[in-house]
Amino acid sequence: MTDVALAVDRSKFVVASQWSLMWWAFRRHRMAMVGLVITSFLYLIAVAPGFFAINEPEKQDARAAFQPPQMLHFIDTAADGSWSFRPHVNQLVMKRDPVSLAPIYVEDPTRKVYLKFFGQGYEYKILGLISSTTHILAPEDPRRPVYLLGADRLGRCVFSRMIEGTQISLSVGLIGVFLSLTLGVLLGGISGYYGGKTDFVIQRVIEFVLALPSIPIWLALSAALPQDWPATLNYFMITVILSLTGWAQLARVVRGRFLSLRTEEFVTAARLDGVNEPRIIFRHMLPSFASHIIASMTLAIPAMILAETSLSFLGLGLQPPTISWGVLLREAQNIRSIATAPWLFAPGVAVVLAVVALNFLGDGMRDAADPYNK
Repeated sequence: MTDVALAVDRSKFVVASQWSLMWWAFRRHRMAMVGLVITSFLYLIAVAPGFFAINEPEKQDARAAFQPPQMLHFIDTAADGSWSFRPHVNQLVMKRDPVSLAPIYVEDPTRKVYLKFFGQGYEYKILGLISSTTHILAPEDPRRPVYLLGADRLGRCVFSRMIEGTQISLSVGLIGVFLSLTLGVLLGGISGYYGGKTDFVIQRVIEFVLALPSIPIWLALSAALPQDWPATLNYFMITVILSLTGWAQLARVVRGRFLSLRTEEFVTAARLDGVNEPRIIFRHMLPSFASHIIASMTLAIPAMILAETSLSFLGLGLQPPTISWGVLLREAQNIRSIATAPWLFAPGVAVVLAVVALNFLGDGMRDAADPYNK
């Protein structure tokens, strides 16, 4: 690279905005980019889970109880040896082991269930507003269900229920972090900006919240919720409970930044110029460390997802018929599930994938938050 090219390249960084520098630093973090792709795909599923599901999540079939997963084939071979691209699964035939009498499922290549892309299936709503019957993959014959990840004890499709649970589990993390962010920035900002007695009172409250053991508090508050509440209200209250103990740490960080920024020259200049206090806080002070807040939010979402999953798994969080990953994992609490239906642990794989992807994304955003140190 010539000296002129180097000078041009360096000048691009000198005049670039903070957000541009953050994006350039973020793109160099390969695992963060992988996390961004996976997280974006998961939230795309959460927007319209019905589009990605194959069977109706609540539909039961006693004859398919604990049916194992079916292998998805894309190449259809005819009797004369010719082949074509046609997605399908082979129906499973149940037989009995002659010694243990345990059920054994064997594929029958002569009984195929064909699927088509963007086919028609059960009706669902996108974000609860727009009705649709189009699915990314649907059986040509709606009377013949397909179990890509097997079925549970009631013959319900594990794959479709896991896809449906994506919406609840991921939205709990987003809403919970939003509430925590609002409380943390508001109380932390007031504490750091005004100081004095206000700072003393808020800091004592924060210390009290941080001293509380999170899991016992979650369990106690969840157990106190009435069991006859509707699913929507129960979902909202679980989100609020998860937010009550998640704001204190962020408030401490915001308070420290406000203490250091309130004596800076640009803040003093704004005061002398007659700018009111809310504008000084939200227009001048908060944007100066908004990147750190975004990184903190991204790293807090996995904790919210794990908290909801843990509460629902223990039976103290969301309750059926609400579908979340934690609710689905309750199906895998007995020995029979572990021994005969290991596919019921599939929602746990989804939890791990989402948490790891969000952690990679958060690490990348944290590293890119201060690109001048690169």
